[in-house]
Amino acid sequence: AYDAYTIKLTRDAELDFDDDISTGMVSKLQKSLDDRKSGDPVRFVYDNTMPEDLLKLICNRLNINKKDNLIPGGRYHNFKDFMSFPAIGNKKLCNEALPPLPHPNFVNEVSPLSVIKKMDSLVFFPYQSFNLIIDVLREAAIDPYVKSIKINLYRVAKDSKVINALINAVKNGKSVTVIIELQARFDEKANIYWANVLQEEGVKVIFGVEGLKVHSKLILITRKKGKTEQQFAHIGTGNFNENTAKIYGDVSLLTSDSRITGEVDRLFDFFKNTYKSRRYNHLLVSPMSTRRKLVSLINTEIKNAKKGKEAYITLKLNNLVDEELIKKLYEAGNEGVKIKLIIRGICSLVPGKKGISENIEAISIVDRFLEHARVLVFCNGGDPSCFISSADWMERNLDRRIEVTTPIFDKKLKKMLLDMLEIQWKGNVKVRILDDKQKNNYRPKTGDVFRAQLETYKYFQNILS
Repeated sequence: AYDAYTIKLTRDAELDFDDDISTGMVSKLQKSLDDRKSGDPVRFVYDNTMPEDLLKLICNRLNINKKDNLIPGGRYHNFKDFMSFPAIGNKKLCNEALPPLPHPNFVNEVSPLSVIKKMDSLVFFPYQSFNLIIDVLREAAIDPYVKSIKINLYRVAKDSKVINALINAVKNGKSVTVIIELQARFDEKANIYWANVLQEEGVKVIFGVEGLKVHSKLILITRKKGKTEQQFAHIGTGNFNENTAKIYGDVSLLTSDSRITGEVDRLFDFFKNTYKSRRYNHLLVSPMSTRRKLVSLINTEIKNAKKGKEAYITLKLNNLVDEELIKKLYEAGNEGVKIKLIIRGICSLVPGKKGISENIEAISIVDRFLEHARVLVFCNGGDPSCFISSADWMERNLDRRIEVTTPIFDKKLKKMLLDMLEIQWKGNVKVRILDDKQKNNYRPKTGDVFRAQLETYKYFQNILS
């Protein structure tokens, strides 16, 4: 008879770089990745039915002991494998299919760029199809008047149609520049591979910015016909990855508004020439201006509340951790600003605490789609200021990364963002109420069942019809 038990050893995944200027960034990263294989153990998970003598033997061979974070667990540890679990068994146990919807602005339109030229559009993933972004890049690749495409990549799909479109653009004589972040954790090897592929095809590849991780989600397409030059920009909250776009909740802005495209152009110039100082009047760019602008926006709400005007803040984030901004939110709440938080992950702010945060409510939604979008709304005296962002409110995102937060100018698009946030706030399924006791119980199901993600899908279905 044979017995089988599973174990999982997690090692330190931090990457260390020396200061040898004679060694290129890719070489340094490759060496650091090789060193990661023998990094210090940080966690050892084992089958809790494993015999004690076998556990001791394995620990001795791995040179670890009980001080090295030994954790008894179940028989299976790699829960990330469930992301691609096959749909087997009783169909009633599977989620209802929610195929991505076409975007109403682009239905039956041959040229996405012509639509973007006429109007701004927000694309909501996974409710609407990521194919639209690929179609934009494909059109740019074959349009004879498109002169250049610039994009920054953080994580891409294994068989990336985005990469294929960029390579096709180069073959069609376009100037293509890709800022690729080599230090995207656990995607470092993949990004080295894609960097080599792109360079071999003639794409100009820039390896991020020294000392700053590039986490923004930008595209800039420049089209010139005669003496007329037109630019088209994408600013988003999620990666250019057609696979994760099927399960990650994100938002992208497509625009030809010169207030935005001009500043995106300035950002790409910064990636190329980091020594030049630049000013951004509309975009919030980390680490240059995001923190200062967010404090200013909160202060405006505080001033309005003190004057007896309507004042509120609604934030949808993955993580809310930054100490300075949390203190500002406490201050705002105590001055009468109504604050609603939709925080999927870590929330270091304590809501609903008497004398500290009574005006602050917080919920967390964890459902079939991963809530990944960052959306910020400030009352602004009754004319809401709305933003989408690649940045969470964490010190690293505000001070040590290139992140971009863009305002949404179009009133119809603002309404869509506000509608989405309202739908999420009304949810009573898969919604936890974050509280000062850290119990974080599910919201009681009073009245009809209201599952926010399903209702969001219905909302975009209705817009399409």
